[in-house]
Amino acid sequence: MYNSAPMFMKRELVCVSCNKQRNKHFSASSQYSLEDESSNLDEMPLMMSEEGFENDESDYQTLPRARVNHRQRGLGWFLLGGWKVLCGSCCDCLAHICRRKKELKARTVWLGCPEKCEEKYPKNAIKNQKYNIFTFVPGVLYQQFKFFLNLYFLVVACSQFVPSLKIGYLYTYWAPLGFVLAVTMVREAVDEVRRYQRDKEMNSQLYSKLTVRGKVQVKSSDIQVGDLIIVDKVKVYLDDISVLFSGACFIRTDQLDGETDWKLKVAVGCTQRLPAVGDLFSITAYVYAQKPQLDIHSFEGNFTREDTDPQIHESLSIENTLWASTVVASGTVIGVVIYTGKETRSVLNTSYAKNKVGLLDLELNRLTKALFLAQVVLSIVMVAVQGFVGPWFRNLFRFVVLFSYIIPISLRVNLDMGKSAYGWMIMKDENIPGTVVRTSTIPEELGRLVYLLTDKTGTLTQNEMVFKRLHLGTVSYGTDTMDEIQSHIIQSYAQVTSQPSNGSTSGATPSRKTQASGPKVRKSVSSRIHEAVKAIALCHNVTPVYESHVNGETESAEADQDYSDDNRTYQASSPDEVELVRWTQSVGLTLVNRDLNSLQLKTPSGQILSFHILQIFPFTSESKRMGIIVREESTGDITFYMKGADVAMASIVQYNDWLEEECGNMAREGLRTLVVAKKCLSEEQYQDFENRYNQAKLSIHDRGLKVAAVVESLEREMELLCLTGVEDQLQADVRPTLELLRNAGIKIWMLTGDKLETATCIAKSSHLVSRSQDIHVFRPQVSNRGEAHLELNAFRRKHDCALVISGDSLEVCLRYYEHEFVELACQCPAVVCCRCSPTQKAQIVTLLQQHTANRTCAIGDGGNDVSMIQAADCGIGIEGKEGKQASLAADFSITQFKHIGRLLMVHGRNSYKRSAALGQFVMHRGMIISTMQAVFSSVFYFASVPLYQGFLMVGYATIYTMFPVFSLVLDQDVKPEMALLYPELYKDLTKGRSLSFKTFLIWVLISVYQGGILMYGALVLFESEFVHVVAISFTALILTELLMVALTIRTWHWLMVVAEFFSLGCYLASLAFLNEYFDLSFITTWPFLWKVSAITLVSCLPLYIIKYLKRKFSPPSYSKLSS
Repeated sequence: MYNSAPMFMKRELVCVSCNKQRNKHFSASSQYSLEDESSNLDEMPLMMSEEGFENDESDYQTLPRARVNHRQRGLGWFLLGGWKVLCGSCCDCLAHICRRKKELKARTVWLGCPEKCEEKYPKNAIKNQKYNIFTFVPGVLYQQFKFFLNLYFLVVACSQFVPSLKIGYLYTYWAPLGFVLAVTMVREAVDEVRRYQRDKEMNSQLYSKLTVRGKVQVKSSDIQVGDLIIVDKVKVYLDDISVLFSGACFIRTDQLDGETDWKLKVAVGCTQRLPAVGDLFSITAYVYAQKPQLDIHSFEGNFTREDTDPQIHESLSIENTLWASTVVASGTVIGVVIYTGKETRSVLNTSYAKNKVGLLDLELNRLTKALFLAQVVLSIVMVAVQGFVGPWFRNLFRFVVLFSYIIPISLRVNLDMGKSAYGWMIMKDENIPGTVVRTSTIPEELGRLVYLLTDKTGTLTQNEMVFKRLHLGTVSYGTDTMDEIQSHIIQSYAQVTSQPSNGSTSGATPSRKTQASGPKVRKSVSSRIHEAVKAIALCHNVTPVYESHVNGETESAEADQDYSDDNRTYQASSPDEVELVRWTQSVGLTLVNRDLNSLQLKTPSGQILSFHILQIFPFTSESKRMGIIVREESTGDITFYMKGADVAMASIVQYNDWLEEECGNMAREGLRTLVVAKKCLSEEQYQDFENRYNQAKLSIHDRGLKVAAVVESLEREMELLCLTGVEDQLQADVRPTLELLRNAGIKIWMLTGDKLETATCIAKSSHLVSRSQDIHVFRPQVSNRGEAHLELNAFRRKHDCALVISGDSLEVCLRYYEHEFVELACQCPAVVCCRCSPTQKAQIVTLLQQHTANRTCAIGDGGNDVSMIQAADCGIGIEGKEGKQASLAADFSITQFKHIGRLLMVHGRNSYKRSAALGQFVMHRGMIISTMQAVFSSVFYFASVPLYQGFLMVGYATIYTMFPVFSLVLDQDVKPEMALLYPELYKDLTKGRSLSFKTFLIWVLISVYQGGILMYGALVLFESEFVHVVAISFTALILTELLMVALTIRTWHWLMVVAEFFSLGCYLASLAFLNEYFDLSFITTWPFLWKVSAITLVSCLPLYIIKYLKRKFSPPSYSKLSS
């Protein structure tokens, strides 16, 4: 009996720790499955008995591992990436040794005595910072120089300290690199300070601690295992506790598992019976709790009191615990702290925030490697043509440095500034107000997404239930006819009160005895409505709560003190239950009081009906129904009421010809259906049942099966009363948004912690699954490889079918058939995973990334979505009812789900297209000048002498061309309205055609052509002095770059025009100060002007002609829309 208590965590603080062991196992299993690329589901042996699977299971698990271990690892493997694997393994080994974690163990926690703890437990502090004061600089530098681009610039800049390798001025190399590093460090420092401030704010929150001297205030970071803590209402708590003194209370777990339902928690019986709270220190007692675990739905422990004879032992379960990140919804709780800090459930289910790198950055990194290879080859050719004479190795390195501008350092600067600009545009978009960009490094990812993984509660739905339909078989009532039901209820109870009471309570319900005494006749509509409403008002687990205000403080009051409707709120473990009770209140039958043994209803006339609760059979995912047996105190009648899903109730109720059809009709409308039935029991029948039921509950072996069998003996030939339909209201414009995303080629998976039936219903109502599509529901209780295999084979035979699977079944499938399952699931138009834990959500995201290599996006609004959001390539958080935890942990924060359409279709498109154009143009700017340098060196006897020096090189990359090139961040190919109207345009973005080796090769050819024309033209046309070559070629180069920007632009913006003329003006104005490089008397003559004009015309005019012909004969897909 282990486990422990809860921990409450605010949304911004959930990224503290992770379950490395679980993730390690997960990634390992993924690796083994990927090794078996050749195997697929068609080749799996079909075995009709599960024994074959179970006998062979151990061998099956060793096969993939054997394949991995026996793979030959030679020199080719090492050169093609094996060195990375070896380096990574060494680093992981060192990291494991440096931060070896102690083994988690079960613990004994003494009440109010932290000093008695046998071990030292983690501090109850939240830490979201990536670095500390010692690791900040090394950590940031590592993150920067792990990219080839930055490492390359560092090596080149360091080479300039060697006199024999020095090409130009030091500042031409170190100034740009220093600027990039300074900007990065400042940005990281600001983010780190913000994280520190948020952590400090949470760790400094004050909580009430119970001591021998009374109540004291302590910081949350000072709370220790064994402390007695007072948990106030509506306060998020930061550690796991076991409830000692409270009675029954309700908590909200929306921050932990995403469910906004209120859950009942019960105090330990031994401590609850103490006369006063202070007596907790007069007893000697301890809690034995299991070791910290991931599972948030279970807990095993023991409570032992030693100072009595005999000792008192009580078992503890999940009902006796409050996990961190949950909130007490009513009353006040006193509990003992069992887990703190990194050992709490919410932290164990939270993964580390990773540094996300966009796909575009990875593609540009590959291109820069290709450019570096070309640079080295070009340098070798230069030295080879010289004949490898003299210190050829030194000359080779000088050529490498000389051609270093082929990979411009301004590429990183321009892209980073562009990302910031995109983030600013997103936040300033009036069509998506409240949107916040929290990670400015990956806006292009919004334009490359293939999979969208979304939460349900609070993301697709508002989690607000509305009663929509009551069907009695022959008559149906909707929202517009509820007043008829109310009039029937008023009339039904008015008839009773007007009849002589004959000594009985005037509040008795309409007598059933008159109906039972005579022959069976068809009941009137009024009678059937009354029985249906009464059954709905009785068959539930809802508790009414009343609040009274005394001296400004709210405290719990007894229900019989105040029955006013304004002062009453309902608590239950399901919002469906609450809405049904609210509906019965709206039609006249009100639940006014309930405790463990009785409940009371108030009639329209204000009379109270009392019922004694004899038995309750709670809802379970296996039974899909709940029941209650009550005795009406006024008449003594015993009635068994039951409600549940139609699949469970169809075989229980008496024969009818309308239930199945009407359930289908309501399901197509997106309503959550419940079938309500009843059965009248005599005193003898109930006593016989109670005896058998109690005997079954005392059984040691197969207790669950025996209890279920006794209950099922009652569930026969029950009278069908009605069918109810409740709607979980969707968020605004969810249906059109999902349709927009589907048309854009994005596959949508819904991951939820909710029940299977609820998830399926929302998938239909939101049109995530279209009406014409079939749904394959994976059997929830898949427990071994044989069952998983049979289910996968059944699923494989279906086509264009949506998949619904539970978290338990998913885990079994991934354990044995990971590759096959993912391959089948990815072919589905929609996938719904229900009963998913936070860790499972993150695992599914990682699974898609590993098996499909496509970009994933996760969107959610609760603390349980944080791991998923952080694991995805792009995480989007919704700031809603469940708080800001997901919003603060996400890369992008929005206020409504519908905003994701514009965020992806418009801003994602623009960010990707603009960054692709900007990156390639900056590389073109470097390649063209490197081509000119190569031509220059080849003409002048392959000398490693720079063509342009000093300020010319710095000015070329900055004031002369920077503004026009950077203005490409304002370009757009289609208007936002068109991008939303034709989401099919988004499909082209996922193919990555805007930045590929094909487009890169085109820019390389353009650069070689233009660089050759500019250099050879200047050499041919210059007459006397070499300085004229520099003046002619450099001026033509600047004009060519400005014209090429104009050629690249698709939609002009007034700032683009300003940037063009401003840069040209800056160059012309600077000519007066460049007498060190130019002959001022020459650049003011007509020969200079016509030579520059001729060379520029030859370099640019053919490209303009080619662009015109291409748009005329082979226009892009968006050209018709833009016209």
